[in-house]
Amino acid sequence: MKIRFLIALIGLAISFAVATLAQQTNTPDPRLREGFATLLKKMDDGFVNSDAAALAAFYTDDAVHVTFNRPPIYDREAIQKHFENDFKNLKLHFIQFISKPEEYSPHVIGTAGDELWGTGEFEQIFQFENTKPMRIKGHLLFILVPDGDALKIKVDTFNFSGPAVPAETK
Repeated sequence: MKIRFLIALIGLAISFAVATLAQQTNTPDPRLREGFATLLKKMDDGFVNSDAAALAAFYTDDAVHVTFNRPPIYDREAIQKHFENDFKNLKLHFIQFISKPEEYSPHVIGTAGDELWGTGEFEQIFQFENTKPMRIKGHLLFILVPDGDALKIKVDTFNFSGPAVPAETK
């Protein structure tokens, strides 16, 4: 009887330990999470302000920006030109852009700890010249590298979780 009780107790302890360890591996470093959230907030501001140079500054020199409707865009300078084209030539204006990190992002890649991957969600209200505002939601994916106290984007991409719908604005 004592052996059965002991085995059950050991099994219970192991199950708690495994669950605790599994939770710990998903919990991001609070400093990295704060850096990721800060990056997303600054990017949101760059989109709302139509500031292509500010947005490009968040990318590494050799970054890759993967869009949903064009081939990948390579290097910071080309990424800046891409955003300039969206804002000036396409007359795209973001009325609202709100991004937030996924609960367990970012994650360290490998053992060196010098690269991260992070995911998040976004919701935006945008408008092209002479059109009505539209709302769209989607998901973000980043590969990030530390740059001093901040994070820079090495690779990013996004998708939409449905079609754009008319937006109410105040």
